[in-house]
Amino acid sequence: MANQDKECTTSQWDFSNLKALFLNCTLKRSPEKSHTRTLIDVAVAVMEKNGVSTEVIRPVDYKIAPGVYPDMKEQGWEEDQWPELWKKVQAADILVIGSPIWLGDKSSECTKVIERLYGQSGQLNEQGQYIYYGKVAGCIITGNEDGIKHCSMNILYSMQHLGCVIPPQADAGWIGEAGPGPSYGDDGIGLDNDFTQRNTTFMAWNLMHLARILKESKGIPVHGNQRSLWESGCRFDHPNPEYR
Repeated sequence: MANQDKECTTSQWDFSNLKALFLNCTLKRSPEKSHTRTLIDVAVAVMEKNGVSTEVIRPVDYKIAPGVYPDMKEQGWEEDQWPELWKKVQAADILVIGSPIWLGDKSSECTKVIERLYGQSGQLNEQGQYIYYGKVAGCIITGNEDGIKHCSMNILYSMQHLGCVIPPQADAGWIGEAGPGPSYGDDGIGLDNDFTQRNTTFMAWNLMHLARILKESKGIPVHGNQRSLWESGCRFDHPNPEYR
């Protein structure tokens, strides 16, 4: 038992140079209680205990225009605060998307956030790779109906398509009894759910581990994935000699 306690309370890794950004895509503006935030706080606590700098933001608190361009003011919208949030996304090593389940799917706010993240995906980093290379991503889902895996598949697919790396067990969630009723955290509901607590903890650690590995390795190796070289004619061992 003593060895188990030591294993559970001792970390040999330094995560103090990592930054994690949690985008809580609740439909509730601050300071209204968000059940998704309650579960997000479990992952935040694990990361902060291990030296990770964390920030939790509700995009619904910002005036974010819909669209798939970096700044929608250039597309005719009078106001768009996405560029302000984009600076925080750029600075993060770990990006976690949180969403409630509505009608079996992620929230409308979550869809808008992913669309705006997509709007940045054509940009390149200093090495000529897509801008999200080197970041890791995960997701946290809460609700009162089935849909954790459906929402997670959609969100995690989107994030890897943009260029983020997805570690093992990168999603966590909690759903109560189908239909109206208590949500995660109401009167302690769900706080003792072993499946949820385990998955959230594993997710936090896997995100930290992979982010540290990528940070120390200076990201994904550049060979084979630089768009500028592809466009200039380099084909990186593409097997079709007729394709130029």
